[in-house]
Amino acid sequence: MTIRTYSTKAKDIKRDWHLFDAQDKILGRFSTQVAQLLIGKTKPYFTPHLDCGDYVVVINSDHIKVTGRKAQQKTYYHHSNYPGGLKSITFEKQLQKDSRKIIQLAVKNMLPKNKLRSPRLKRLKVFKADNHIYQDKFKKHA
Repeated sequence: MTIRTYSTKAKDIKRDWHLFDAQDKILGRFSTQVAQLLIGKTKPYFTPHLDCGDYVVVINSDHIKVTGRKAQQKTYYHHSNYPGGLKSITFEKQLQKDSRKIIQLAVKNMLPKNKLRSPRLKRLKVFKADNHIYQDKFKKHA
């Protein structure tokens, strides 16, 4: 009797849809759960070189929280690659400007830095309020 090792193929991957509510959730702890589903680590057939993750829809991004004094101290930086082109914005101002970017950046930095990061991020859908266009994707439990 020979035992064979099973290797997951791309056609064997099944993608589910998950809905997360960010209402009064802590940014870091919330982002790790989302990143884990995007990677596909919870699946029994997870393979590091394949993109096994699911789709994740996040609602109420305006109500995300951080602990301590991070709301005033946490700063996001961006450089335009021109001299003097460094721009920075605090967490509070970014939350008022576009709260979706906060969650997208947190999840992006928790994903592995390889060729699978951008396709995984395309499966992350973030909305400011609780209404979204993906209601038909979730299974109805009767």
